[in-house]
Amino acid sequence: MKNNDNTKKTDEEVTTMKENGSDENSSGRGIPGPTNPMVTPLLTDLYQFTMAYTYWKAGKHAERAVFDLYFRKNPFGGEYTIFAGLEECIRLISNYKLSEEDIDFIRSCLHVPCEDGFFEYLRGIDCSDVEVYAIPEGSVVFPKVPLMRVEGPIAGPDGGMGASKYCYIGGFDATSNVAAGRLFGIPLRGTHSHAFVSSFMTLDEIKDKSLRKKVSKSTCKDFVSLVQAWLSKLQRSKSLRGVFSETNQSELSAFISYALAFPNNFLALVDTYDVIRSGIPNFCAVALALNELGYKAVGIRLDSGDLAYLSCQARKIFCCIEKEFAVSGFGKTSITASNDLNEETLDALNKQGHEVDAYGIGTYLVTCYAQAALGIVFKLVEINKQPRIKLSEDVSKVSIPCKKKIYRLYGKESYPLVDIMTGEDEPPPKVGERILCRHPFEESKRAYVVPQHVEELLRCYSAGTSGKETEPLPPLKDIRERCIQQLEKMRPDHMRRLNPTPYKVSVSGKLYDFIHFLWLNEAPVGELL
Repeated sequence: MKNNDNTKKTDEEVTTMKENGSDENSSGRGIPGPTNPMVTPLLTDLYQFTMAYTYWKAGKHAERAVFDLYFRKNPFGGEYTIFAGLEECIRLISNYKLSEEDIDFIRSCLHVPCEDGFFEYLRGIDCSDVEVYAIPEGSVVFPKVPLMRVEGPIAGPDGGMGASKYCYIGGFDATSNVAAGRLFGIPLRGTHSHAFVSSFMTLDEIKDKSLRKKVSKSTCKDFVSLVQAWLSKLQRSKSLRGVFSETNQSELSAFISYALAFPNNFLALVDTYDVIRSGIPNFCAVALALNELGYKAVGIRLDSGDLAYLSCQARKIFCCIEKEFAVSGFGKTSITASNDLNEETLDALNKQGHEVDAYGIGTYLVTCYAQAALGIVFKLVEINKQPRIKLSEDVSKVSIPCKKKIYRLYGKESYPLVDIMTGEDEPPPKVGERILCRHPFEESKRAYVVPQHVEELLRCYSAGTSGKETEPLPPLKDIRERCIQQLEKMRPDHMRRLNPTPYKVSVSGKLYDFIHFLWLNEAPVGELL
């Protein structure tokens, strides 16, 4: 993390590379370890371990979660992408195990005296209960369609090693890459993800509500009630009247849980549902409760929306709170910005005027614009069979909730017409039967399709303990052949370099209705005065 115009490494973005190696180190399940020896359980962001501790402390670590891995935009101005890297993911999952050295290093970099039981829990972690469904390598794929679906316990944890090292040499202050921190001695920074926030549902999930005061031996037995009291004060505040009203309670539950686990390092990601109406008031309530017990919150992170405007509004709110409630220094609470930042974005922010103190930069740090990283994201879509959604002012960043099936529908000329996502329990599209395909977010974009061929895209590559039959990992020559065949199937106007026709990605009518029901249910309601 770097103050003002400098940076830190990535949050929430992971790129995998496909290499055909000969490493035969195996876990006993018949699948060799990762081709690249640098790919270890530590090759991840620090917040994966801070979240794992918070989940463990809250008793949520064994809850069953479903994540989708997908991308939002095709690279190079084109309209298609080729999927590769699955084999390396399966290799890592099949051989996942933390060594004693790994655990000792994690203990040293968490910056808090975590309970010994957590590290005992880490010793027993593997991915034997993880299920992986994926589109076969070498396939043509499109934005928003999950490349992989990963199912398993919520607390299960190839980043840019070179990027972390050379950027640190060039003046950056820290990295979120744990392996780079261990190997090169680079300071580590990390918060939590949107998935962490959306994994919580209610305040009732918080089992241990106690928090010891920082400067005395006494303990606050009900930190949740203390936070709620502060939130009520903020909602009645004279200087903030009309700004703070209803907030998202699942977000508040996540913030409280994180603060209970890391009271000295509370930095909250505030844009999961609504920055001004929910994220900032929930953060402020938790921060003020921590302050009452002698702790000082670090700040907030903004990862979407108008960063200049939102940072200025946040600063005004912090200053109002400092003045009205006499909380010294609250107006200077740190504001961090991320969200695919580059030189142009930083220049625009400086010209507009902003209140950002630090930046988190990853994707554009080690790639040129013509060869930019794909921008893959990993979003929670279900926990304990409850669908979860990530909202944003930027509609392209709204996630598609619940466990899904994906089908490619082909037309009369054997070209793919559309990819459609359905709920897991919906019947599959049938050849010759008309099906309504809807844009996930735009009401007027819809069309009927009568498919001549239907291909289900997600296949099981790791069955965990389910006993399901799994697909074999094909050799490189087969993946190459699949890629060639897939490209030959595509309609030429989708493939041309200049002004290619966008390929349609859709959802079923039933899934469309459910997305928008959940959206309205999770979004805070504003109040006009």
